[in-house]
Amino acid sequence: MRAIRRLLGCVSVLVLYALAAVPAQASNEGHGYLGLGDSVAFGTNPLLDASNASNFTGYPEIVAQTLNIEDVNAACPGEASGGFISPTGLDNVCRPYRAAFPLHVSYTGTQLDFAINYLKNHPRTRLVTLNLGANDLFKLQKICNNDAACIAANLPTFLANMDANLRTIFAAIRGTGYTGLIVALTYYALDYKNAGGAILLNNPMIDAASHFGVLIASGFDAWRADALAAGGSSCAAGLLIPLPPSLGGGCDVHPTPKGRDLLAAAIVGTIAASCPAGATGSPIGCLDRNRA
Repeated sequence: MRAIRRLLGCVSVLVLYALAAVPAQASNEGHGYLGLGDSVAFGTNPLLDASNASNFTGYPEIVAQTLNIEDVNAACPGEASGGFISPTGLDNVCRPYRAAFPLHVSYTGTQLDFAINYLKNHPRTRLVTLNLGANDLFKLQKICNNDAACIAANLPTFLANMDANLRTIFAAIRGTGYTGLIVALTYYALDYKNAGGAILLNNPMIDAASHFGVLIASGFDAWRADALAAGGSSCAAGLLIPLPPSLGGGCDVHPTPKGRDLLAAAIVGTIAASCPAGATGSPIGCLDRNRA
């Protein structure tokens, strides 16, 4: 478990400006935002009742509140990059989760199928966000039965497959004719004093994004300052959900509301920074100016 946990293992003035710039009483802009991804986007909390999806609030909901638009959050806990694309692709626990519990939005095909259909039927969509990849490595851990040598031997292949799958996903999104902003969120580290694995995990997303005009919001940087102030530990910094002794104690790998909100702020700041030179106004205006 530790081998993969290490792999997972500052908000700037611009972000603070972006949050402050949103009009408090602005009218809601409608369904303009499609959130995609895994349990981090879904808002997973192992302490809450999974039979009611409304118990969970992911970073897409916070981004939507900040920008005053409505989100459609299609994320699935346990989603791996292969399963995102194909119903027979590599999956961690998304498929069994969907069989047992509801998602924020119901669909029968893959998450990519839903995204393509949604974008084709909602041509005024202004924002798509995605985080994905950690479950590929959780699956590798299971396949290797936690054997470090097995994980190390197979890791390059898994990372290469992630890169290829993410390119397929971005190409399919762009293939719908969607020309608006896509923001990919990278993963945070659990331990910022031993964060090389998290950087390695994020490389496929950063590489794939660069080929499709996808912006990168650094979840890694979003947590760094708070974690380092707590000795490098995201758990000690209050960014990860603490577990009771009955569940082993320590912290889960999923964000607390504090950690989630920092991830959302990183996305909003990335949107604000994407505004054309000399542009003024709130981040929602940046969405429109970036949309062809």
